[in-house]
Amino acid sequence: MTSRDTGRWIIPKGYVNGNSTPSKAAEKEAYEEAGLRGSITSSIPLGIYTYFKRLESGEARAATVQVYLLRVTERLKKWPEKGERKLSWVTTKQAVDLVEEPGVVPLLRRLMEFEDTLATAGPVTSRSIRAKRRG
Repeated sequence: MTSRDTGRWIIPKGYVNGNSTPSKAAEKEAYEEAGLRGSITSSIPLGIYTYFKRLESGEARAATVQVYLLRVTERLKKWPEKGERKLSWVTTKQAVDLVEEPGVVPLLRRLMEFEDTLATAGPVTSRSIRAKRRG
């Protein structure tokens, strides 16, 4: 999907508010920003990256993002930010070429290492990820 301000290709992200957990916040952002429902496959993030968020004042502030994998179960026709972004379903390899956030690209490449397993497997655990990297 694209960002609302610059139109660059990104992944859904947002803030953890109140009693929420990072993984629950990720599920919420996928719904609000891309109209996706599903479940996070592991409480352990795929990875973490930092980027500089430009505030309305023009100031740039460092923000750290935990990236979680979402097993999508439903694509909605209506969602809060519909029409504010472009959405496209692409392969992970295509996403590597589209996404300009430097911290996201290594995570996408990491995902490519075990995406075939994800397509057919149940929930992902940290153990299955480590086993795939070793094998």
